[in-house]
Parts: sequence; structure tokens; C-alpha cells
Amino acid sequence: EPVEIIPTGSLMLDIALGIGGLPKGRVVEIYGPESSGKTTLTLQAIAECQKLGGTAAFIDAEHALDPIYAAKLGVNVDDLLLSQPDTGEQALEIADMLVRSGSVDIVVVDSVAALTPRAEIEGEMGDQLPGLQARLMSQALRKLTGNIKRSNTLVIFINQLRMKIGVMMPGQSPEVTTGGNA
Repeated sequence: EPVEIIPTGSLMLDIALGIGGLPKGRVVEIYGPESSGKTTLTLQAIAECQKLGGTAAFIDAEHALDPIYAAKLGVNVDDLLLSQPDTGEQALEIADMLVRSGSVDIVVVDSVAALTPRAEIEGEMGDQLPGLQARLMSQALRKLTGNIKRSNTLVIFINQLRMKIGVMMPGQSPEVTTGGNA
């Protein structure tokens, strides 16, 4: 059976994606360098979803959503479910709750880089907590994936590219995304 989609608001991108938009019931990661239009793209998808009568949620872990800009892109800000969580755990718990409700068509998490684990927030400056964010993400995705499929929700994670630290192999990209390989 054909996959239900939510258009991106960009005809060229919808054509390039091959199915006419972003697939519902899936997890999508949109990543790129800073100020490359990632949030704009998700806000346009939210506007398209709302135009089709759908319900949209935006989990603003960056605490940077500009409602005026969102409205200019066609988002009905009054109908947008907006959350500005304090910790990564809180953000992912909210995402899971929204997905499980079965009444939300699209959930955007902005951004993986801003999903700071509680232990890191409560810890001391300089505490070494390697892999904490990656563990948080993989645990959350294991939990979310089945629920996303069942509820047919599109969940978009926005992620930043950052420079990789350490030894580089020839032909490897010096850029990586945050949150491990989850």
C-alpha cells in the first residue's frame, strides 16, 4: 500500500524525495550546517500538514522558535502544539507521549544537539559524561519506533553537523552529526 506523506512545501524537494513529501509513520533526520534552512523546512512541512487539516507539534529544545517567522511561513501558530522542555529526557518523553496519543500527524524535535541529558545539566562544569547523549537517543528511538509506526506519525529530528575530533581516514568526511548512530 502507498505510504501516506506530508508535503515539504517545496515542489522540487517533494519530487526529489520520490514519494511527493515526507513519509508518515517514519523517523526522518534533517541535518546540515548552521543556518542552512533545516528549521525553515520543518516549519513549511508543518504548514502543509495544517493546511491538510492535520495536527502538528514542535518540540523546541533550542528555545529559539520565532512564532512571527513561523506564521510568515504559513504555520497556524495558535494551533501548533509547542513545547520548550528543559532536558533531553523531557523532550523525548513529550515526543513519545504525542506519538502515542495517535492524534498528532507531525512532531518536530529541534534539535538533537540541544537534547541535553539531565545528568549533564545537573552535573558540574567539566564533568566527563561521554556517550550520554548517544545513549539517550538510541534508548528513545527504540521506544519511539514501534509507536511511530502504529500511530502513523511523522517524527522529524533536526540535527547539526559539527567537525569530527580525532583521527581521520582518507576519504572520510570531517563532519558528523550529534547523538551517535541511533
